[in-house]
Amino acid sequence: MKKQGCEIEAIGISYKIQTQCRQNPFKIFSKEPHEQNHQGIYQEPEEQDKVEEPCPRACQVLKGVNCRAKPWEIMAIAGPSGAGKSSLLEILAGKVTPQSGSIFLNQKPIDKAQFKKISGYVTQKDTLFPLLTVEETLMFSAKLRLRLPAAELSSRVKSLIQELGLNRVAGARVGDDRVRGISGGERRRVSIGMDVVHDPKVLILDEPTSGLDSTSAVQIIDMLKIMAETRGRTIILSIHQPGFHIIKLFNSILLLANGCVLHHGTLDQLGLNLRLMGLELPLHINVVEFAIESIKTIQQQQKSRHFRQNMLPQRTSTMEQKKGDDEGESRSGKFTLQQLFQQSKVIDHEDITNEEIDFPPDFANSRLGETIILTHRFSKNIFRSKELFTCRTIQMLVSGLVLGSIFYNLKDDLVGAQERVGLFAFILTFLLSCTTEALPIFLQEREILTREISSGSYRISSYAIANGLVYVPFLLIQSIIFTIPLYWLVGLNQSFMAFLHFLLLIWLILYTANSVVVCFSALVPNFIVGNSVISSVMGSFFLFSGYFISKHGIPSYWIFMHYISLFKYPFEGFLINEFSSNSGKCLEYMFGTCVVRGEDVLREEGFGEESRWRNVMVMVCFILVYRFISYVILRCRCSQRGLKDALLSRIW
Repeated sequence: MKKQGCEIEAIGISYKIQTQCRQNPFKIFSKEPHEQNHQGIYQEPEEQDKVEEPCPRACQVLKGVNCRAKPWEIMAIAGPSGAGKSSLLEILAGKVTPQSGSIFLNQKPIDKAQFKKISGYVTQKDTLFPLLTVEETLMFSAKLRLRLPAAELSSRVKSLIQELGLNRVAGARVGDDRVRGISGGERRRVSIGMDVVHDPKVLILDEPTSGLDSTSAVQIIDMLKIMAETRGRTIILSIHQPGFHIIKLFNSILLLANGCVLHHGTLDQLGLNLRLMGLELPLHINVVEFAIESIKTIQQQQKSRHFRQNMLPQRTSTMEQKKGDDEGESRSGKFTLQQLFQQSKVIDHEDITNEEIDFPPDFANSRLGETIILTHRFSKNIFRSKELFTCRTIQMLVSGLVLGSIFYNLKDDLVGAQERVGLFAFILTFLLSCTTEALPIFLQEREILTREISSGSYRISSYAIANGLVYVPFLLIQSIIFTIPLYWLVGLNQSFMAFLHFLLLIWLILYTANSVVVCFSALVPNFIVGNSVISSVMGSFFLFSGYFISKHGIPSYWIFMHYISLFKYPFEGFLINEFSSNSGKCLEYMFGTCVVRGEDVLREEGFGEESRWRNVMVMVCFILVYRFISYVILRCRCSQRGLKDALLSRIW
């Protein structure tokens, strides 16, 4: 019988990672001295190796792994923690490049760029937008992955929701740890749905049952079994501790331990090989769990030098001679278990037709289409985020009213001028430093971006453009709410054009701060580091703005900080807008004659009317530069081979 589909075969996969032993400068707080000072404490040999081996060192994650996954079937990768399951999945999905070995698709070398178009990869962590509903999440994924009319898209999403068993919660928000939403099992189905909405021929999942109760876990695997049998998909998944009901749904098992293949075949063959080794399966445990527990027992016997005498049957050498290949090659005294298990292959006489695969285009939408879809999705998230929209809007309104009441109706004299300068400095500090509250949202978006870019949903440039466009009206609304009460309560320049220019500066300040947060959110690993970095950068910029110390008083080796300060140009813009000759303000009279005008103060500081629009252009350039830097960082993060992987591949 011949089957159509995609057969994935991996031959001789070996993978190393470079690990760095970090030296803790505060060793008094570390565990190592405690362990070294107490010689009586038991320490595993692997932990001793970590202490004794020099830094850096290589860790062998996978060692000559061979496996084959067939269409219409589920192949489960099982093994203890650290066996190399996730690494093997990443290699099969094309996310990581091994140091040696080959992967074939229908007996042809795989092309990673083409393979991601016909495959789906579901990570262990559910990275979803918590404020979108289940239907919206799948609809946006369909719009980004498929080039279909709106009616067909809606029909496909509804059909997928029914297939995933999510009809009851289609209109509910996804939710997360902070936002109440659907259950963990339903959230996992949504994650799977996002990667099968384009009907992939191959589906790879990293521990899809992790963190779920037994009922939800069975439902997930049963759903995947139906997908394999009805759609002819090749499904590869990793699993840690499968239950009785789950293992019955697997067509084949790949058992890993310490990066080596111990078994690749059916469950019946696994049980048979265990019995041949003298290990009887207890009634209360399934064969996969028993095999994983037996691995630990046998490894302990190997370490005590009693394994070879007790577990070296004549069958090992017979099977090794019969096979006559390099599979299961003995390494470090572990050859008995490996050779016994590795000879067990899936006996299946069904052929896979070597059909030509129709690869879809690189992207389903144009750059403009992607930008429109992403902007729509961004806008929904922003207006549903209480921290980012509702609270922020109220904060801007209250701040404008409070500042207006404090600096109410300032006089047009030297004292009033000094108070205005203080007001401008505070406005800059407040607006540029209160935008870090959006940092967690940007960090969450970065995780989703990395996953969607790796699957080929859209271009990074489309994301960067959409991320910049969506905040334009949002920040403009905040600027208007903040400016209107503040400007007229304080009694700033009464000209309407001056009011519009002040509003423009406030808008650009908010947009600049937003761009800085976007830039550093692409760079930093977490919120704590990002908050510290942004606060330090903003403090440094404020110090060199010219408010505390004039440009002429700054040392020559620090003068560059004055010119790259985000505070300098809007601060000068405020002063020019308030005290220029257009305002006609006189700050001091003597005998009825004006002796000090606003433009005199500006001229003394070196500011002129010609600097008004130059400052605006510099602020726009700052926005573009920070946005471009964030784009470059995200592109490096989302590239299929990062700098670290490239360097490691050259070393090995």
